[in-house]
Amino acid sequence: MTRLTVSAHFVTAALAGARRQGYDTHAMMREAGIDPQLIEQEQARVTGNQYTRLMQAIWAAMSDEFMGLAPARSRPGTFATLCQLVIHCDNLDCVLRRACHYYGLFETGITMPLVIRGEEAQIRIQAEVPLDEDSHHFLQESLLVIWHRLSSWLIGQGIPLTRVTFNYPEPFHSHEYRGIFHAPLLFDQPETGLVFPARYLQEPVIRDELEMRHFLMTSPADLLARPDDRNSYTARIRALIGRDFTQPISDFETIAQQLNTSPQTLRRRLRAENTSFQEIKDNLRRDIAIVHLTRDQLSINEIAHRAGFTETSTFHRAFKKWTEVTPGAYRSRFCS
Repeated sequence: MTRLTVSAHFVTAALAGARRQGYDTHAMMREAGIDPQLIEQEQARVTGNQYTRLMQAIWAAMSDEFMGLAPARSRPGTFATLCQLVIHCDNLDCVLRRACHYYGLFETGITMPLVIRGEEAQIRIQAEVPLDEDSHHFLQESLLVIWHRLSSWLIGQGIPLTRVTFNYPEPFHSHEYRGIFHAPLLFDQPETGLVFPARYLQEPVIRDELEMRHFLMTSPADLLARPDDRNSYTARIRALIGRDFTQPISDFETIAQQLNTSPQTLRRRLRAENTSFQEIKDNLRRDIAIVHLTRDQLSINEIAHRAGFTETSTFHRAFKKWTEVTPGAYRSRFCS
């Protein structure tokens, strides 16, 4: 499946700490294959591979897995060491409690308590002091993504989220969360955290050390760009559609039938996941186009065809709406 593309907002947010500390952030972007000028376009996007390389470049340059966004550094290898500890847990409850204890050993100012209330569990991301260095809230949001997807990977099944809470007002980029969390989003809440059914805490850890070593080759740098592999309707529809838009795509009624549900129920499920069938298709087309523009030398006409457009002019208009630039400008400025 095509990996997700990542909004330019998250590029800017990831670099905020490095920029404030005087690092050459343009050099970091160029090392990742990202054109610094295009990032100034609000709707620009980068590929998952570019974003992964950027995160790795930031950590290497700063020697800080928290990217200068917390009161103290998280030294390189901190996350990997934690993963090696939790891989030996019997179940997810043990994983999250061990992670909470582990974070508490360091003076980074960040803790991750597990709170259980009745049939609901919550992973909270807490800061001992206000994270003034993180005006974009990037560190908290990244930790939410990392621990949701790592937890799901460890138990071999997606953990459905009941809701995601944020202890700050709704930011302008909140629409980007829809493709990340697939759950109701609540802002101006007492805490930042993920709420999910507590029964998942008893699910066994099914991964081993060899699998964890492979996982850590790219993670957690790639988790924001990795498609959510839990059993959401969004993920299932993405899988059914695939990435071959040169062939006719099943209509909504057919997709609903393949998922053994009614169209009405499927629309309701997608609304609960903050998306729609049309948005899923548009995002797939967008990501397919960006990947081809950055990865190979296909002509613009061929890329339009691969993304499911019969008219190149229609593709140009759609791509400019997605990224604020034309496909040709994206290729020449962003992929040089």
